[in-house]
Amino acid sequence: MKIFVICAMIVVAIYCQDATPRRDAEYPPPELLEAVKPIRKICIAKTGVTEEAIKEFSDGQVHEDEKLKCYMNCVFHETNVVDDSGNVHLEKLHNSLPDSMHDVALHMGIRCLYPEGDTLCEKAFWLNKCWKLADPKHYFLI
Repeated sequence: MKIFVICAMIVVAIYCQDATPRRDAEYPPPELLEAVKPIRKICIAKTGVTEEAIKEFSDGQVHEDEKLKCYMNCVFHETNVVDDSGNVHLEKLHNSLPDSMHDVALHMGIRCLYPEGDTLCEKAFWLNKCWKLADPKHYFLI
C-alpha cells in the first residue's frame, strides 16, 4: 500500500508541475535571443507570420497557423539544424544551444524524436508542439 501511495504522489507531482513559461532575466538565455534576432527577422519576412502568433504559441496556447508552421520550418533551415527532408539533427540543435540549456533540451527532445507531417512546415510544427507539451515551462519560440 505504501508503494502505491508513493507512486500516486509522484504521478500527481509530475502532472501538477508549474506550466507557466519561465521568462526572466536569465531565461530564455539572453545571449541566444540576441544571436537569433537576424534569423527571426528573416523568417518573419519570408513567411509573413505575425509577432502575436509567435508570442501566443511561445507563451500561450498551441494554435494552428500555416504561416507560423512555416516560420518554425524557416528557423530550422536558417539555423542549419534540419535536412532537406525536415529531419532535425538533434546533435546540431543541441550543440547550437548555450550550455545552460543542454539538460532542458535533452529532457524536452527525448519525447519528440520522430516528427510527423506531410510537409516540412507540418513537421516543424509537430516538433515545436511536442517540445512545448513536453516542457511548457522551458519551451520558447524565438
